[in-house]
Amino acid sequence: MGVKTEIETRLRAAFEPYALEVIDESESHRGHAGYRDGGESHFRVVIRAAGFAGKSRLARHRAVHAALGAELIGRIHALALEIDD
Repeated sequence: MGVKTEIETRLRAAFEPYALEVIDESESHRGHAGYRDGGESHFRVVIRAAGFAGKSRLARHRAVHAALGAELIGRIHALALEIDD
């Protein structure tokens, strides 16, 4: 399973979002630190889920990182998050 699919699977299981988009932005970082041939190193996640209501920005980010897990986060060079309820 690719990194993008793994991100989507874990976030759907953890938050049951009504909107989720995982964008592999790796190609735009070619030649920069962390870039790997084949991509899957730089991601942007746009997620909307009721479970984020009332949580601070920091709490939302921590929840996403916890859902993805340290092992998966360790395989990603950059992760931009856009989180809303």
